Order: sequence, then C-alpha cells, then structure tokens
Amino acid sequence: MRGPSSSHSAAALRIGRMCRDLMSGNPGKVVVSYDLHDALATTHESQGSDMGMKGGILGFEADDPRLLQLDQHLADAGIEIRFEVGDSGKRLPNLYQVELRNQHEMIRVEAVSTGGGMIRMMELNGTAVSMEGDCHETLIWSKDLKALQEISETAGWAEKALLHQGAEPLLELRSNFAPDEAWVTKIKKLPVVLRLSLVKPVLPVLATGKDQVPFSSCKEMLQFHTSYPQDPWEMALAYESARGGISRKEARVMMDHIYEVMRKAVETGLKGTDYQDRILGSQSPAYKRELDKGKLSKDDALHRLTLYVSAIMEVKSSMGVIVAAPTAGSCGTFPGAVLGVADSLELSKEDVVNALLTGSLVGIFIAGSSTFSAEIGGCQAECGSGAGMAAAAIITLMGGTLEQSMAAASMALQNSLGMICDPIAARVEAPCLGKNVSSAANALTCANMVMAGYDPLIPLDEVVETMDRVGRSLPFELRCTALGGLAITPTAREIEKRLNK
Repeated sequence: MRGPSSSHSAAALRIGRMCRDLMSGNPGKVVVSYDLHDALATTHESQGSDMGMKGGILGFEADDPRLLQLDQHLADAGIEIRFEVGDSGKRLPNLYQVELRNQHEMIRVEAVSTGGGMIRMMELNGTAVSMEGDCHETLIWSKDLKALQEISETAGWAEKALLHQGAEPLLELRSNFAPDEAWVTKIKKLPVVLRLSLVKPVLPVLATGKDQVPFSSCKEMLQFHTSYPQDPWEMALAYESARGGISRKEARVMMDHIYEVMRKAVETGLKGTDYQDRILGSQSPAYKRELDKGKLSKDDALHRLTLYVSAIMEVKSSMGVIVAAPTAGSCGTFPGAVLGVADSLELSKEDVVNALLTGSLVGIFIAGSSTFSAEIGGCQAECGSGAGMAAAAIITLMGGTLEQSMAAASMALQNSLGMICDPIAARVEAPCLGKNVSSAANALTCANMVMAGYDPLIPLDEVVETMDRVGRSLPFELRCTALGGLAITPTAREIEKRLNK
C-alpha cells in the first residue's frame, strides 16, 4: 500500500472501492462525513483518509502510483467529492459516513476502519449489514421479503445467503466468485427487484471459509499442534488455506510476494527518499555511513534492525509502497526486525518467509481478540502488535519451537502495554519512527531471553486480552488524535504550523 496510515489510507480506499461498486461504477457526487468526536476529525487529511477515499471512489488499488495525482483523475472522471466534519450522534472509532448520488440512484453508507487496513460496512441506507470486503457480495433490494427469500433459493452458488430486514430490506449473497451474468440479468428484470449491486472483494485473501479455520486463539493452536504436529509456518499455511479456500502452496506464494515488497522497501529507503509533506528527512543513509565508519556500537543484528526499520518507515513517509504488517504506522517493526536479524544470521529467503508466516500467527490472534487500530487501542495495538509478531518470527529464525515463539510474543506484548499514540503534527512519522525501532529491539531482546529460558509467565491469549482492555482505557487524546502527549508540545505546534503553510 501507499500512504501514512493503513487505518486511514488503505481502509478509506477499500471503503471507497466498495462504495463505487454499490453505485455500479458511477459514484456521481460524493459527500464523506467524519464525526467531530472521532480521531478522524483531526487526522483525516494528514493521515490519508481523504486520499484513500478519493482513490477508492476512482477504483484504484492501494499501491497505485496514481494516488499521488488524485484531483486531476477525479476531474477527468467527472466525480465530485467533498469532506466534512460534524456530529454523527454515534461514538464509533474510525467512522466513515458516505453519501453517493448520481442521476439514477442514491445510497448512504456507514463503515468503520477496524485497523491494519481492514474495514466493515455496517449500514446501507439505514439497513444493518456486516460486510468486510473479503468476498464477492451480491446485494438485491426489494420491499417483498418473500420474493427475496425465493431469489435466495435460486442462488445455490452462494456460500452464504443473508436476508436483512430494515429501512430498505435486502438480500446479501456471499461467494468466492462473481455470480453468473445470465443469473444476474434474470434477477434484475424481476419487477419486485428495486436494485442489484455487485461488490467485488477488496482484501487480497478471500475469507468465506473463516468459519472453518482450525484455530482462532493461541491456546486452540497449541492444542491443534499437539494433535497434528508440524512446523509453525505450516500451522500458518493451514490457517490461511482454510480461511481463504486456497491451497497451502498458493498461500506461500502470497507470502513470497509480501517478502519481496518488504525487501524492496528496505533497499529503496537506504538509497534515500524525498517527499515534500513530511517532518523528517531521509536519515537511514546517514546511519549506514556512520556504521560503516565504525563509529557506532558493535551489534550487527541491532544495527541492521535499526537501519531496516528506519528505511521502511521513510519509504512509507515518501508515499512509496510498503506492507502494512500489521499496520502502516507500524510497518517498520515486524519486517525490519525479521529481515535485520535474518541478514545478520546470513539466512535464506526461505528461512525469512517461514519466519514471517510464524509471526503472522500472532497477528491472527490479535485481530480476533483485540485490534490493530491506534484510534481504539493506542500505539500498543500497532507497534506493540508488530513487536509480538516479530518476536515470534525471530524465534523461528533462531531455530526455536512453536511454544517458544508464542512465549516471546507474549513477553514483547507485555513490554508494550500502555504505549500511547501521539503523532506530532498529525503525521505518522514522529514519535512513530522511534517507537517502531524500539519495538523491533524489544522483539529481538525478548526472543533472546526466551531462547535462554526466561519465562513470560502470562500466556499470549491473556496478554492480548489485557492489551485490548488497557488500550480501550487510554484517554481519547492519546489514541491517534494528535490532541495529547508530544503532539501538543510547543515545538510540535510550531512544526505543525510550518507544515500547514
């Protein structure tokens, strides 16, 4: 993806793409509203929500280079889009209220960003739904509930059929593939059908099989491993295969691609990056020069980790392509730590991919029981999660066991509890860079401690639950609003004024 924040940039883009599909590719005039009591009210422009929404309404992908020239593309497409802040009357973090109107139809959408670029549509014209962009959605509106039920009986191809009764009743059909065109044409011609929309998936892996996954918590995974012993990365592939309805080979190919994007981000960052709207310049090349001169301390893994995390964060801040793993705001911690330690140990690409898969297991448990969103849980949800994922992955690089990986993840997350999110000038740069580097170092330290026999005491599942509880108890001002912490210091205010000139 491109952009400073996955909760803002990637999530807004995905919501926008789904909105475009709801309007059959003709969005017309669009109004996007943010709640004045939400973090988006103060960060929607600086952290990329507006950019993401514009890109999604145009149908762009999250890594499209055209995201850098959106206004011209909107004008060429004849699309009008306006952003406003008001009182929605709802207290939902990361709430997007979108109204789209063209010459034929109008729709109002309510959706939320749930962290790490993931989203959920909750209302369509006042009717409650729950759409996460992880499958093909066929939506059919009608006032005749009996007719909708009869239509669902003709849709044997759908993995799931849901009848929503609300302000505007609709039938939702979920599947891993688009419906047959002849069937769609037939249904559209029925007199009782008011509207039919085809909404394509926006997530890279489909998830109609998520009800059949082999485990959803660390405890369940360890029990599964007892019954079906296998390497940690094979456990991750088993999960992704079941969830996405794909083979283990296909899941591994996808992780191979993710590895390549991560590696390229490091290489690009170390060459130096440039972008006008940023606080910090390119600093990682200078770090490397001083390291090469022998002026820094002697610790190869720690230095590589620092370099790689910095390089990736600088690519993000210059609108380059990165992997939101687990988020864009914490995109340096997990890959920077894993690649840095792997290179210091002179390990192969296969070893690194195995480690990334192991680390992803921790992400599964956090996504299921907590959040990756700093607007909900502070920076512990982002850099803290990245540290836990990285610690588990580093154990795999060192030849440790599945149990040791989860122990290291627990320890790293424990060390991250209470970490606030206070972006200076509402940009995802500082103190974000330092938190990414320190979180990666935390991961390395915890992996070494566990390999040496240190005991984290508290199981990972309990730490994840604690992280969620602690995060939700943090003051609103310390959850990515730029209204507290370092963000309101005199120097930070001066930086913000300078950038906004």
